[in-house]
Amino acid sequence: MIKRLPALLLLSLAVARAGAVPVAVPDPVAEDTLLANIARRAFDAPDAMLAELRQRWPTHAEPGQPREAAWLMAHGRVLLHAGQIDAADAIAVQLMARADGVDRSWVLRALAQERVGKPVTVLAARALVGLDKRCPAGDEVRAVRELGCDFRSTWEALRLLQREQADQGAFVNAEAGIRRALALARAGGDRPLAALSRGMLAVVLQSQDKLDAARAEIRAAQAEVSGDLVVGARLRSLEGVIERRAHDLPAARSAVEAALLLAEQADAPHLAAQLRANLVDAYMHLGMLKEALATGQRALPVLQRFRDRGFERALHHNFAVAHIKLRQFDAGRQALARVAEFGTDPTDLVPRARELRELADTWAEAGQYKEALAALHAERELNERANERNRAAALEELGRKYDSAAKQRDLDLLARDGQLKDQQLANQRLAQKVGVAVGALLLLSLALIGVTLLRMRRAQARLTANQSLLRAQSERDPLTDLSNRRHFLAVMDQRARDAAGRERAEGFRGALMMIDIDHFKNVNDWHGHAAGDAVIVEVGHRIRAAVRDTDLVVRWGGEEFLVFAPELPGNDLALMAGRILRGIGSQPVQTPAGPLRVTASIGFASFPLGGSTEAAPALRLHWEQAVNWADMVLYKAKAEGRNRGVGITAVEAPDANTLAAILQDFDAACINGQVVLRQLPGPV
Repeated sequence: MIKRLPALLLLSLAVARAGAVPVAVPDPVAEDTLLANIARRAFDAPDAMLAELRQRWPTHAEPGQPREAAWLMAHGRVLLHAGQIDAADAIAVQLMARADGVDRSWVLRALAQERVGKPVTVLAARALVGLDKRCPAGDEVRAVRELGCDFRSTWEALRLLQREQADQGAFVNAEAGIRRALALARAGGDRPLAALSRGMLAVVLQSQDKLDAARAEIRAAQAEVSGDLVVGARLRSLEGVIERRAHDLPAARSAVEAALLLAEQADAPHLAAQLRANLVDAYMHLGMLKEALATGQRALPVLQRFRDRGFERALHHNFAVAHIKLRQFDAGRQALARVAEFGTDPTDLVPRARELRELADTWAEAGQYKEALAALHAERELNERANERNRAAALEELGRKYDSAAKQRDLDLLARDGQLKDQQLANQRLAQKVGVAVGALLLLSLALIGVTLLRMRRAQARLTANQSLLRAQSERDPLTDLSNRRHFLAVMDQRARDAAGRERAEGFRGALMMIDIDHFKNVNDWHGHAAGDAVIVEVGHRIRAAVRDTDLVVRWGGEEFLVFAPELPGNDLALMAGRILRGIGSQPVQTPAGPLRVTASIGFASFPLGGSTEAAPALRLHWEQAVNWADMVLYKAKAEGRNRGVGITAVEAPDANTLAAILQDFDAACINGQVVLRQLPGPV
């Protein structure tokens, strides 16, 4: 960062070391407005704004001067827009060294985390702790005019917090934060910030099913800044979000296209590229795949120039989906290779898993079952990694609590030991006079030590019990309270250890059923994650109600469930699959977004596969291979139109190699009669 400072700033550093004399600030309010405008314009012209900022750098913003923090904050924000994350972090370090820059430093770090797609809640909340001292909620006008409230930094912190609150379904808290941000923007006289606040408020209102109020807020915000093309473009983009969630896809497309036109008129290339990336998604939902690819190709070089890795990665993912839908499989694989170059951040596992599920569905719809299974397995691996991270965090927290308790016990024991030694010295001096008292004290000492040891044993027992409870909880899905994949693996391992003789020779025995909620991504996208969670919980309950008490129901990952039924013949398995289809699809699911009709696709099979004749004997399979077969017929059900079950009735395969070949080209095996399937329609 220091290498990029102008000579004027380097000279000022030397002056500061010699003893800086405070310089009067001409007009702080006007200067803050200037810095805010520079930071906003930097989104589309970062290099030009860096040059302008350095050219304008005044003496009252040199090191040690009263306005240094405000100018450093503007410098950091411009560097973020330029994609210079490390340089912006160096600015945050400089701000942290100033008493009036600590809160801005936390805001700048939160903005840097947002730029690279990482969680910001902790940093933004920490910034608000300090900012709230001069910006108390409820009296924003007085805070800005009399208390020296840094309303723009507070606005940014509130914006970052409400976005993550809305993503987590905490819409009431998000709305309260946005309304406070709106009051701050109005108190500070910043009309663009006020308009953007109303746009964000509209999105949160729509998430609470207040569509008319959301549309009214958008119209009012657009009228408030009718002459500002950039803000107008951002508001039309938010309008597109609202209309898409309201299921009006043509209106959503129209809003984003209007936003793009405004951005082009404003000569805002970065914003225009982001809007084109959003249009790609809109076109894909409308089935306009070629238009989506053409629009994305226009956006890609601009996003690369601005180092906007988040939008660039999403664009390559959409390219892959569009190419696969167009059956341009080589181009799809090339786009996926570009996605892989970005890697997967450990804090971003769940969104990546959702992308893999979309890919798995797309490959399956295109009849490419091998790729579909690979994407499905990758999705499950990411979900398992996310679960492992959560379990590790829980164990770490439990360990910290135990260590703290153990240290406190050690301190108590040392204190008591010191007291005993002091008492023993006193007893020695009085031994001849109080021999009986010395004996009593020794007995008391032994009693204290015994009590301490007993308490330590009890604490150790509680820790062991907590660890056992945590292990048990680690095999339950926290959302549905069903078994999770870890528990299923433990059951399979135990069955393998217990198996003997004929059962060990035949491999996995039993029935498997893979169940996938149809179009679940639309539930999350259109109704929010709170509605999605409600759907998953209710579907889990309905599956549990449709199977036997001895059957194992597992939340396999995301919106997918597995049922393991020991010793269940094919006809009974088909009856069970039919009960599950009717149980899930016959009645709407009650969610925070209202009642939703949900259907499912099911793939089922009984094992071992193969016939009972010498020409086609039953073939030994590991349980993981059995799951792959259940996956395969699940995707067959999805490819046949969803809301149905597909089961394997018979497989003619003389050996394991033939069985593996069937799995590689499943459709052909079904056509030539090597695999006989049973179709179960879902409820209409």
